Amino acid sequence: MQERTKHTLRRIEDVAVGLFAAKGVAETTIKDIARGSGLSEGALYRHFASKDDLVWRTFQHHYVALAARLGSAAGREATTRAKLAAMIGETCQAHDDDATLFHFLVFVQHGQLSRLEAGTPTPVTVFRDVISSGIAHGDLPAQDHDLATAFVLGLVLQPMTFAAYGRLSDPQAAYADRMVAAAWAALTSPV
Repeated sequence: MQERTKHTLRRIEDVAVGLFAAKGVAETTIKDIARGSGLSEGALYRHFASKDDLVWRTFQHHYVALAARLGSAAGREATTRAKLAAMIGETCQAHDDDATLFHFLVFVQHGQLSRLEAGTPTPVTVFRDVISSGIAHGDLPAQDHDLATAFVLGLVLQPMTFAAYGRLSDPQAAYADRMVAAAWAALTSPV
């Protein structure tokens, strides 16, 4: 792909993600995205078949990339607690690196997850795999793997949702240690 095309696609994506996160997907038009990108609507359609195509391709690329980033962070650690801490820290850093993109991923995931091919690594499956492995190795008490994953992701993602709505303004990395402690307490409390 030519460098100019890559730059144009990135510009479209950046504008679209900003609009989707601020206004919502349904309220954002192709005309809004084209205007913000400095392109005509026709030029935008040369890169994306539709708004839905733009949402899907952007979501899929960044959601799968976040899963890889979390898996890499977990892979550098030896213990279940250290893996969870690394993934929570990496999630906070991903939010702080690009809060708008992160909010987009959180806000549109429910409409896009069913479109992922079965077996595609996602941030949820990366967390679940670490938790399942911790249970299997006796680092965590026996418990429902999906419920445990939901507890951890709720503890991590809800503060980021609050940040999206202006209720928390500090970088999320400032909360990482507290999130890790809360997640570990939720996972290790007697069932």
